[in-house]
Amino acid sequence: MAPVKKIIFKTKDELAVELAKYTANLSSKFCKERGIFTVVLSGGDLISWLWKLLEPPYADSIEWSKWHIFWVDERVCGWDNADSNYKLAYDGFLSKVPIPAENIYAIDKGLGAEGNAELAAERYEECLKQKVNENIIRTYKSSGFPQFDLQLLGMGPDGHMASLFPGHDQINEKVKWVTFITDSPKPPPKRITFTLPVINCASYNVMAVCDKEQADSVEAALTHTKDVPAGRLTADVEVVWFLDQAAASKLKGWCSIL
Repeated sequence: MAPVKKIIFKTKDELAVELAKYTANLSSKFCKERGIFTVVLSGGDLISWLWKLLEPPYADSIEWSKWHIFWVDERVCGWDNADSNYKLAYDGFLSKVPIPAENIYAIDKGLGAEGNAELAAERYEECLKQKVNENIIRTYKSSGFPQFDLQLLGMGPDGHMASLFPGHDQINEKVKWVTFITDSPKPPPKRITFTLPVINCASYNVMAVCDKEQADSVEAALTHTKDVPAGRLTADVEVVWFLDQAAASKLKGWCSIL
């Protein structure tokens, strides 16, 4: 298992500064090594914490044309729907950086608008396999699962990550790359999501969590006192939890405050 780091920040702004630095350093590394940087986004508050990447020195130094953007999960709705993770990311981040449109891989537009979760999941898995065949996405050792360079993840108060929820069978899927849920306990009910093996095959996984509402699940995930989906997070190289003081308030003995 990859080493797990926890970094606790006094403020969300300080978290955003370090998140930008971490992301930019990995962008430089993979662009130099591969000429490609595959980045997986999630929804929720994460997009709002990427704002430092839109400022100097990162805005002008990052090789945006080499980025390829995917989503760890998505709500099955139209791209222009207020629930859409694509819309959230586009409005708050992607529309402000020069990543080529053809390098942004959203849920199938028509299937999302139709609300067809099962077929949307199948189509997104097909998209990933095509990008593997094009050598844009690497595969993980002998398993054949896709291996992304960096995933930027968040966690809900119940300990869910992506659209893998406690008490739902999707967390146990071991064959598919992308699965779906039609009874999500958090609205909207229809979603597609990477499966746990795909999430855990990433080279680098960042879990960014803020606010006291998450504190119990942060403690459960990191001390394994309760089985929550986020507690099963690992990676090939490294997992880093970026936490503000409120989210880390139930952890004992952690003093790595920046």
